[in-house]
Amino acid sequence: MAKTNSNIKYRLSTGDRVFDLANYVFMCFLMIVTLYPFVNMFAVSMNDAMDSIKGGIYVWPRVWTWENYEYVFKQGAIVHATFISAARTILGTVISTFCCAMVAYTISRPDFVLRKFVTLAFVLTMYFNGGLIPNFLLIRELNLMGSFWVYIIPGIIGVFNIIVIRSFIEQLPEGILESARIDGGGEFTTFMRIVLPLSMPVLATTSLFTAVYQWNSWFDVFLYNSRYLDLSTLQYELMKMLQNSNASISGSGSMDGSGGAATNFVTPTAIRSTMTIVASAPIIMIYPFLQRYFVKGMTLGGVKE
Repeated sequence: MAKTNSNIKYRLSTGDRVFDLANYVFMCFLMIVTLYPFVNMFAVSMNDAMDSIKGGIYVWPRVWTWENYEYVFKQGAIVHATFISAARTILGTVISTFCCAMVAYTISRPDFVLRKFVTLAFVLTMYFNGGLIPNFLLIRELNLMGSFWVYIIPGIIGVFNIIVIRSFIEQLPEGILESARIDGGGEFTTFMRIVLPLSMPVLATTSLFTAVYQWNSWFDVFLYNSRYLDLSTLQYELMKMLQNSNASISGSGSMDGSGGAATNFVTPTAIRSTMTIVASAPIIMIYPFLQRYFVKGMTLGGVKE
């Protein structure tokens, strides 16, 4: 085997080696371009806000401090808002993924007479919708305003996720599903015991999409629950904090976490960088555990033979 590998390497032409080198250089450049904004945000968030005004902060803080994070977490609503964000992310992801998988399994069955019509009806909603005002009126008529479920129910069905899951299910061997039916299993039993376990890669992929959306969403809070502080989310509280910081700077100078004049400046740039790190940290910690499923799910769910 070692001799074979050696022969393969020996047969590489000069053009192949140049291409490999150029590919490595390009991928390293792409990695640096991708990581630099986040590293820069982290450096600014860990640097003294007064010192950051001078500029020149790139990948390493010049004056280390935790004051920016203390300012953010000193806000009283942050802890409760984080709990609401976590709750909507977990519940919304689980419920949406399960419902999308059921719909995808249904329209993937060749014996479902209306599969083409239902698929077309779903796809059309990706290009056309009622608009902001009709959606607001619908939510109000359903009595979902001022309710936690306004974060869950409107986003239960994601058409893109359904298409991806359906493409994956259609590639499953039909013999496995037929054997389950021969053993006496109904459609729901086949779905729960056969389809779901085999579809874990694509379900992990769509779950990550849904979780990122739920975690980052704040506009629905602004529209439907802005008057209810007990239903506020982390992203919405961070957005309000940034607005207050901008108003404080333009109005009466820098403010501290208690609303009084601050000894050290807390600038909008420092707050924005800190907010970015706080908001993205949970997703960054979860992603490595789902990465292999993410790559496999996108590969298998996006190609149909």
